[in-house]
Amino acid sequence: MPDMSASASLAMTHLVSFAKEVDEDKVTPGVLGFIVFAAMALAVWALMKSMSRHMNRVDFTQVPDPKAEQPEQSPADADAGAAEAEPSSQGAKKQG
Repeated sequence: MPDMSASASLAMTHLVSFAKEVDEDKVTPGVLGFIVFAAMALAVWALMKSMSRHMNRVDFTQVPDPKAEQPEQSPADADAGAAEAEPSSQGAKKQG
């Protein structure tokens, strides 16, 4: 066995004693669980950065609606408009 420094030897002693205290029936995620979690966190971070970049490229200016620019008619103007439409419909051919 290669020579170990005193601090490395002390660390190994603590790790070995800690390993004996761990319950054998207990399931832990271990290193593989950490690697999977870290990979998922990295993927989420990359997706959020990509989404932010794409959202900054979107132009949110809207074209004004031409119907919204017309002033609304008052009830008196609406009645006058309906009266004007009636004579033009009288001259139409009857279908029968």
